[in-house]
Amino acid sequence: MTPVPRASPLDGVLHFVRFLATGGIAAGVNLLTRYLLDPFMLFEAAVMIAYVAGMAVAFVLFQKLIFGDPDTPLSRRMFRFTLVNLLGAALALAVSSAMARLVLPALDWTFRPAEIAHLVGVCVPAFSSYVLHKRYTFAPARGLGRPSAG
Repeated sequence: MTPVPRASPLDGVLHFVRFLATGGIAAGVNLLTRYLLDPFMLFEAAVMIAYVAGMAVAFVLFQKLIFGDPDTPLSRRMFRFTLVNLLGAALALAVSSAMARLVLPALDWTFRPAEIAHLVGVCVPAFSSYVLHKRYTFAPARGLGRPSAG
């Protein structure tokens, strides 16, 4: 009987780093989308639409590269991913708006204030999103395993 290897604490750190790197790609889509939408709408509207674009990219990347669980129904993962990201979107919007409308003006910040505000807003939910996606969105389904052969 082959012993099951134990996960080291470093495995968890590396998993989180991979999550951040993959999430960084989705965040890039988010930021670029908001930048492209800025001339056409209010900052907050652009932030929300951009968040949805980044969310779609994140779902595909997280599922394929980080958390994938083929035993869990796709509809369940998508629904839970959306719930977690609604929380993240609310947090990102609140932080982005506060930074753009209150914090940066109070600091007399003039270098790319919308971009800085949005970047901070996108980064803030990273840790909570990781924990919720790992333990809720992409957690293995209980009692929904593959049928036994035989």
